[in-house]
This record gives sequence, C-alpha cells and structure tokens, in this order.
Amino acid sequence: KEAHRSMIYQQRCMRFLSSTRATSCCVFLSLSLPVASFVHTKSNNFNEQTARFLTGRTMTTSCPTLTVAQFPCLGDNYGYLIHDSSTGHTAAIDTPDAETYRLELEKRKWTLTHIFNTHHHWDHTGGNLELQKMYGATIYGPESERPRIPGIDYGVREGDLVDFGSGAKVMDVGGHTLGHIAYHFPSDKVVFVGDALFMLGCGKMFEGTPSQFWKSLSGLRDLPDDTTVCCAHEYTESNARFAISVEPGNRALVDRVKVIKELRAKGQPTVPGSLGVEKATNPFLRGDISEEIRKNVGALDTDSPDVIFGKIRRAKDTFRG
Repeated sequence: KEAHRSMIYQQRCMRFLSSTRATSCCVFLSLSLPVASFVHTKSNNFNEQTARFLTGRTMTTSCPTLTVAQFPCLGDNYGYLIHDSSTGHTAAIDTPDAETYRLELEKRKWTLTHIFNTHHHWDHTGGNLELQKMYGATIYGPESERPRIPGIDYGVREGDLVDFGSGAKVMDVGGHTLGHIAYHFPSDKVVFVGDALFMLGCGKMFEGTPSQFWKSLSGLRDLPDDTTVCCAHEYTESNARFAISVEPGNRALVDRVKVIKELRAKGQPTVPGSLGVEKATNPFLRGDISEEIRKNVGALDTDSPDVIFGKIRRAKDTFRG
C-alpha cells in the first residue's frame, strides 16, 4: 500500500515536471488559471515563454479574479502583491522592504489597501509602518502574535475568512513561529505560506514543536494538488541538496532537481510551485510515506508521523551538503 501511494505521488509529479519549463524574476499573472500555470505551462518553447514572463506581460484567462505580482526583496525574500480589479483593492503579502513595494505599486499604478502578515519576523513585517503611513493600508496578522506585528489593525486566526477578492481562508501553520498563519484563496487555487513551507523544504522550527509543525504541514498537504504555493524565500537549490540526500531513489525528485539547477543557473526563480509537486518530492511532506526517508534520518517503524518529521527537521538542521 505504501509503495502504491508513493508511486501515485511520483506519477503526479512527473506529469507536472514534464511541462515545467518556464518561470521568471518578476511574475505577473492572472490567478483564475491555477497559478501553477507559470511553472506548468502548455508552451513547449522555453525561450519564448521565459521572455513573455520577463517582459511582465499579464497572463489572463476569460474569468480573471486576482492578479498576483511576485518580485525579489532583500537578499532572498520574495514580495507579493495581489490585486482585485473589481474593487481596485491591492494587498501585500508580508512587507520585507517598503521601498521595493512602493516601486512595484507605482509601476502598476496600484494603491495599497491591505497588508496580510504571515508571522512576526522582521523580514516579513519590516515595511508595515512605512507602507501604512504612505497608503493608509489596513494590516492583518496572526492574533497570537499581535504584540509583535507593527501597526496591526486586525488579528486573525485559523478558520477566519478575510474579505479580499474571492475570500482568503486563514490557516494555522504554526511551527516556524508559534502563531504563523497562511492565507488560502480556494477559488483562486493559491496559498501564501510565508516561511511555513518552502519548495522542497520548510521553515526552521524556531518556536514550535514537531507535533505542532507536522499538524500545520499536514493541513497544507491536504489542500488540492493544483494549489499553487507562494512561499517567501528562494531556498530551493539548497533544499534540493538535502532532499536528494534522504530520498535519492525518488525519480520524480531526481528529475525535479535537474530542472531546479537549470533554472538557478539562468538566474530564474523556482518559486512559486505546485503543491502536487511538493507532495511528490518535498521530504518534509513525505516522512510518513517514504520508507527511504525514514531509513535515512534514523526514524523507527514505530515512530509517529510527527516524530518522523522532527527527525527530518533535525537532519536538515545539521546537513552540510
């Protein structure tokens, strides 16, 4: 049964990877296609598709709901702006750097109305007060981290629905920090996860416990395969080195690592990505599925999934590959 489940996950990943040939430094697209479309493209012309993204032209469908702009901030952060053309509202997902956000807003002639913080770390909240002063934006953040979120207006928690676009469902994804949250837009098939989940990785467990963090990642894993994961850092290449060390027999992972190396060699991002691909290749989502991972991190057959996750996390923390 376990082998069958693993095979299914790998087959799904292979289907995604077979058409993964385009991404960019500044993603600007309509989200009524699954956002994974910018890594899961029908185009067979890599150069043509890449050029289209690099020029910043919008990819649209017949029923657009949100437009998302992704751009680099600070050293390895990604900033996100989401725009609802029906209301004119624009939200920032975290605020690594106020000036970068200001320039991106100006470029698109958008006015910032909302800020959605995922957790309290400075590289996610550092631009809050300056952007709030510039635009009068309303700031949302995790209720349990309210004292540590600069300028927060509304604290939100698991199950809350934020009224923006088609509606964002708040998910408790604590573990990296105790109160970390994600914003899931089910109708748009996209989830903004901050530092809870990365491509082929997850955030360091600064404040939480293995049990808490595993519950959080399991909740994300339960989302549909065609959900696009927008995370906050470009860590994929280093994460890939660890992933392949604990599951070298995963063919889907081997193929994905080749694509990642190609993209990074060209200076192109690997973020965002498809949750289906993460389920098939991310070791932090696979400890209860992959016997190979369990063996390589010293997990026992009697270990519970959260204990296995804790051993994977510790292995990554000490990995020097």
